[in-house]
Amino acid sequence: MREAKQQAQDLLDFIDASPSPWHVIATIEQRLANFGCVKLAETEPWQLQAGGRYYTVRDGSSIVIFVLGERALPETGFKIIGAHTDSPGLRLKPATAGIMENWLRLSVDIYGSPILATFTDRDLSLAGRISHNNGQGGVGTRLIRFDEALLRLPNLPIHLNRSVNDDGLKLQKHNELPLLLANVAEEQLPRPYFTELLQRVSGIAAASILSWDLNVYDTQKGAFWGGDQEFIADSQLDNLASCHAALTAFLDALALPSEATWVCAFFDHEEVGSESHIGADGSFLPDVLSRVAAATGTGKQEFLQAMARSFLVSADMAHAYQPNFPSAFDDGHKVTVNQGPVIKVNAGQRYSSESVSSALFASWCQQAKVPYQSYSHRCDMPCGSTIGPITSAKLGIRSVDVGNPMWAMHSLRESAGVLDHHYLIKVLHTFLLASRLGGLPS
Repeated sequence: MREAKQQAQDLLDFIDASPSPWHVIATIEQRLANFGCVKLAETEPWQLQAGGRYYTVRDGSSIVIFVLGERALPETGFKIIGAHTDSPGLRLKPATAGIMENWLRLSVDIYGSPILATFTDRDLSLAGRISHNNGQGGVGTRLIRFDEALLRLPNLPIHLNRSVNDDGLKLQKHNELPLLLANVAEEQLPRPYFTELLQRVSGIAAASILSWDLNVYDTQKGAFWGGDQEFIADSQLDNLASCHAALTAFLDALALPSEATWVCAFFDHEEVGSESHIGADGSFLPDVLSRVAAATGTGKQEFLQAMARSFLVSADMAHAYQPNFPSAFDDGHKVTVNQGPVIKVNAGQRYSSESVSSALFASWCQQAKVPYQSYSHRCDMPCGSTIGPITSAKLGIRSVDVGNPMWAMHSLRESAGVLDHHYLIKVLHTFLLASRLGGLPS
């Protein structure tokens, strides 16, 4: 349990350091630097060596990390773990600041499908990146983060919304989501006020700031809870917990020689469908894999052999049973927090798991001495999806969708289990090191 708590604390630290997808990549890069991983630019030729540790970043919020195996690609294929760096929430609009009756408010757009009510009465702030004139006729970018509470979405008192406890909190998405920033004089111009705030935190002159990608985040740090402190709570557990588990397993495995080529692919834009040049439905991962093949002298025929031997573990969080809402779950698939990772199955291919890939993951759990569970959504409710089916179809490889059980998915404050995170790290580590005997059937 001590190791599990240390890993869970490291996860909370990872999330708290990463309040936006661009910060996620920066945090990952800091960790990779400690393991001698070499950054490759997509604009440059690649020269790779067996056993070499490499990574490349596309547009600051998606990353592919790989260690080149000691055996030829056609003999081993790629062992891939995929996850996503983005989380549902609120993003600032381009014309973000406006004044209404002396109140300076920031206009937001909805990213993905967050539980909007959970953003009320929280200590909110901003993080992301700004784009600016670099003084040389080009555009530069800079990560920014306001550490202090900057914004708020105050609830109405119950005296003005008497039905809230019976009907639930409902926010009109356009009119009632702007976030309160300051009380100002009406004659003040909202954009200069806001860009001067950006100047203060970035050191970039307000007049040089051209645009931004900024999301709203909760300044409350992650915490343990429960009678034995066996649970964790934080934002962005979906899906930074999977990114952290995959990265930890990958870095731990580097202590041992690798016959196969290992890959971790973490994509932005999963929460909005993955259809972008940096999303799982884009060319990023296929581009990287084909460049690895080309740099190692692997021809087209051999590359297709390698893909036929490859396997993807798509890691994304799963819905844990909540006893206060039993009717929301299939009676035969009530997965429990701290009882192990979940194999997610859907006949409509919202998840990529099928019997063979599920059996392979179950065998790796058994090798790692890790319990596992299975989940299927109620047939009368729409099911979410993951990068699994998209990536599996694009690459033409077998895949399984798995994830740790959690409560309150897409809330600003989610919960999960300490032991489950430990279990997922162990089984992903086992997957990377598994021999061909535990690999794909012919």
